[in-house]
Formats: sequence, C-alpha cells, structure tokens
Amino acid sequence: METSDGIRLVRVWRILNEVQDRRNRRVAALMLALAVPGISAAHDFKAGSLELKHPWSAKAPPVAPVLGGYLTIVNTGAESDRLLGGSTPVAARLEIHESSIVDGVARMRPAKDGIEIAPGATVSLQPGGAHIMPFNPKGRPAEGEKFKATLQFEKAGSVEVEFVVQGKGKVTATPPAEDHSAHGKP
Repeated sequence: METSDGIRLVRVWRILNEVQDRRNRRVAALMLALAVPGISAAHDFKAGSLELKHPWSAKAPPVAPVLGGYLTIVNTGAESDRLLGGSTPVAARLEIHESSIVDGVARMRPAKDGIEIAPGATVSLQPGGAHIMPFNPKGRPAEGEKFKATLQFEKAGSVEVEFVVQGKGKVTATPPAEDHSAHGKP
C-alpha cells in the first residue's frame, strides 16, 4: 500500500470510530469516500485508450497451484486492442484464460489469440469467465495485500497494474466448478 493511501485510511478509520451511531457511521463513510478520491481512484490504470479498472485477485488457499486475476477493461478509442498475456513477480508465468460451458460442464483453456477489446467496448475478466491466471505462485498474497503484474496488449504495449487480494466473502461473483485439467500445461 502506498504511504499516502495508508495515512488517508488511518485518518478515515479514526473519523469513523468517532461516529457512534450506526446510521450516521454509514453517512460519514459515504461522505469520506467522496471527499478522499485518491483512495478509490488510485486503483485504476490507463494506457492509451484503455482504462483498466479495479484489478483484483481472490485470496488463494495455501496449496493452490494458480492465482486468479480479474479486472474490467474499457476501450475508449477508435481501434481494437487485444490482451495477449503478461508477467508477474509473484508467479512463474501468467496466462490469459477463457472459460466456457460445454455439455453443462465449465471448461477453461488458454486464450491463444488473447482477448479482444473492441472500440467502445467494456470487457470484464471475472470468475467463471475470461481471466488472468498466474501459475506456480511463489507465495499466496494475503487479503488486502497487493501484487504487481505487467499486462501485455497488442497496441497499448506493456501496462503495469496492481492486483488487490480480496477475501472470499468480498468476491462479487462466484465461479462455477471449473475444469482445471489444462493447468500446468504450457
């Protein structure tokens, strides 16, 4: 976490603790969130005409052979771009995967041609759908921690982002049972 973000969060926490009434605490939290734009805005990234919004990863079990990476990509430009792959210091390799349902069974495979982001389109990489998959993690980041990754786009080039690890209860979508048979295969 950036030092300035940490200082802001401590200040916000102190103010919220001073508000005793539950209803007033909610109002105070909303007002503070609006008054401190750096905390929420700091987690979006921009590269050319691409906006990369809220990269996150679900907290992984201690023995998980992979991590999952999710985000929303908005193309505000007039040309398509394509997410091709990337790298991260927290894992041996990083791949882009697609998920589909075949005969009622969820299947996952590498997106060999990457993921296209058409002009004006919004693409959500999320559990149960297309996603970023770091293989053989060197550690398992804890909830609230961040890890860096470099995403490679066909036109925008290399884009550095930070994924925030969220606990299971904070994940907004629940992935279906997935076929992980392709894991570990280059």
